[in-house]
Amino acid sequence: MNKTRLSRVIANMEAQSLEQIVVTSTSSVYYLTGIHVEPMERMLALYIHTSGRCVLYANELFAIPPQEDLELLLHTDSDDPAALLAAGVAPGRLGIDKSWPSKFLIRVLEARPDVAPVLGSAPVDEARMIKDEAEIAAMRRASRINDQVVGQAIAALHAGASETEIADLVERLFREKGANRSSEGQLVCFGPNGADPHHGPDGTRLREGDSVVLDIFIPIGRYWCDMTRTVFFRAAGEEGRRVYETVKAANLAAEAVIGPGMPMREIDRAARRVIEEAGYGPHFTHRLGHGCGLDCHEPPDNSSACGVLTRPGMVFSVEPGIYLPGKLGVRIEDLVLVTEDGCEVLNAYPKELQVVG
Repeated sequence: MNKTRLSRVIANMEAQSLEQIVVTSTSSVYYLTGIHVEPMERMLALYIHTSGRCVLYANELFAIPPQEDLELLLHTDSDDPAALLAAGVAPGRLGIDKSWPSKFLIRVLEARPDVAPVLGSAPVDEARMIKDEAEIAAMRRASRINDQVVGQAIAALHAGASETEIADLVERLFREKGANRSSEGQLVCFGPNGADPHHGPDGTRLREGDSVVLDIFIPIGRYWCDMTRTVFFRAAGEEGRRVYETVKAANLAAEAVIGPGMPMREIDRAARRVIEEAGYGPHFTHRLGHGCGLDCHEPPDNSSACGVLTRPGMVFSVEPGIYLPGKLGVRIEDLVLVTEDGCEVLNAYPKELQVVG
């Protein structure tokens, strides 16, 4: 167990009047124990009590070695793991991770009618929001690799290339640089496809005048990189240039206001104001960004609805965009680290308008 991280989680539990929680997120279990398991349909659950007692319930096939300060209760595929967990929890309120499958939760509640489930992700989520020095170093490294890969991908653009071809190249480049495997796919969008913020790459071929949105992300050393750059292939029209410069100005405006004690919604507002004043407000259709770390999307939420105050050690994305259906899309995304007196932009790849090819 990482005792420093555990102590922060327990302090958060006490502040929220939670004596016990069940942590089931693969990333959160790894954050606290250093054990990384993708359980698929099987149960993996870390029970934490404010007394400091920690119990990991896991399947034997995961081959988890014993660990100091962590009880390990193993089960097999023929056991009822939820019943084993139910037998070990105390009566009363039990904090449950936000994404735990109902097939396990319902089984626990059936076995323990004296247990009252409550949402219990916050103690770990809030601890994870503030990255320690090792995590910051990992995210800086991942972002440096992301800069390299996006540059190589842009250099590889050529007439007739398909979105799928470039997306596959990005995946291969990441793997060559030591990235972990991920079920996520890269976003490569040519021309009108860029107007869909989450367009999945397909056989669309690159043509002169297309905008090219490259939103690339993957875990490296378990910590995610995530960035977006938009370039134009061989030519950029007047409207494309105007849209690009507006998005760049919004990105820079948001990053300029980031510092400790800033409500997240005010960062979103700084970017959105630029886009609205340029007349493109209805075409910025998503939040400004999201926290990033052991998960690509994690707290804090960088949106107009989030009043969380920034603190040194937070890492989140700043990714304004403008999407014109049937024409083009432009998005520019960085990861930023909140520092004691401002922010550090983790991505160094240029944001000046580029016409390539």
